[in-house]
Amino acid sequence: MVLTVAVLISGTGSNLRALLDATDDPGFPARVIVIGADREAEGLAHAEAFGIPSFVVPWERFDSREAWGAELDAQLKVWNPDLIVLSGLMRLLPHDVVATWSPNIINTHPAYLPEFPGAHGVRDALAAGVTETGASVIVVDDGVDSGPILAQERVPVLEGDTESSLHERIKPVERRLLIDVVRRIAEGELDLGARPSPN
Repeated sequence: MVLTVAVLISGTGSNLRALLDATDDPGFPARVIVIGADREAEGLAHAEAFGIPSFVVPWERFDSREAWGAELDAQLKVWNPDLIVLSGLMRLLPHDVVATWSPNIINTHPAYLPEFPGAHGVRDALAAGVTETGASVIVVDDGVDSGPILAQERVPVLEGDTESSLHERIKPVERRLLIDVVRRIAEGELDLGARPSPN
């Protein structure tokens, strides 16, 4: 049985593209069935390129995070994916969305969690003067990058690194970890647990 995946993005979707390339292999045990975004994101072009349906739930059209989340949840329920991957989605999911889909929501983060959570993990690592940071894949919970860690790997900080140069070295590690985690979930090596029954 093939694992069905929904991917949510806000930007260019570089992790999404890597996942699409992996899942395009007939031997890979997961398929991306829909791509969603909170704006007209550049990364939606990948959906078109791979012939995958997409939807947009524009953040600015809703008067609260909860209202936005309710529409996002409704869109996801149309597809009922086995797994939701946050791929650069720059919004915290509302509690109700997490409660509905948990623990089958995963996210990547450009730091070795619990070090440097939040939106500026690479910048914060540089500011702290550490000699290494990393990449992580986690289960999404109600906190900020605080869910259970599924995979992570160290990445050295080099002398003269800028936020951009360090992030460019972290990204390939993030992509590789993400693809491996999706594969391991699909093959039953990683058990995220059962989703609560819908009310």
